[in-house]
Amino acid sequence: MKVFEIHPVNPQQRHVEKVVAHLKQGGVFAFPTDTCYALGCSIFEKKAIDELYRIKRLPSQKPFSFICGDLKDISTYAVVSNYAYKLMRKLLPGPYTFVLPATRDVPKLLRSKRKQVGIRVPDQPVTLEIVRQLGHPIISTTCQKPDAETPCADIPDIMDAFDHLVPLAVDGGFIYPEESTVVAIEDDQVEILRAGKGDTSWFGTFE
Repeated sequence: MKVFEIHPVNPQQRHVEKVVAHLKQGGVFAFPTDTCYALGCSIFEKKAIDELYRIKRLPSQKPFSFICGDLKDISTYAVVSNYAYKLMRKLLPGPYTFVLPATRDVPKLLRSKRKQVGIRVPDQPVTLEIVRQLGHPIISTTCQKPDAETPCADIPDIMDAFDHLVPLAVDGGFIYPEESTVVAIEDDQVEILRAGKGDTSWFGTFE
């Protein structure tokens, strides 16, 4: 496994370019978010997505969420009402997954049966820089072996679990694993599907 240490304030361009090239070539990788380490690939590389399903031993009907580089990108892949936009602008980047109606630009593999998508913009500058330079979103699924009790917390954990399965990783230091808060928004109705790291106390009063 090749490991890149990329500075969060001044990311080394040569490292970012190598990670982006790996993704464009259909590679999978491990990377940090603001809640845990994740495994991912380009959303347009079907073979890489299939590989993630194999690594995680997940059924193909279970859709992955994905990471956008910023709020502007979200509207390409999801139907975003004015209300949803205001809400996400307040909370993102942050530890939230927003479940929204999918647009036709979302690959079928990533849409749920209800034609929804789960989208994240984590507060993790290195990962967001990789996504922006790639030019489109990446898959995000928890970096955790199917038989493990907890997700990987650092690079040694990742190497121990996935060294022969995942060829590249981005080092984000130790990350205490927490779940993101999952929020569904449709027709301006908000439903908290899972309470996690993100604060949910004010959702009902947001205007």
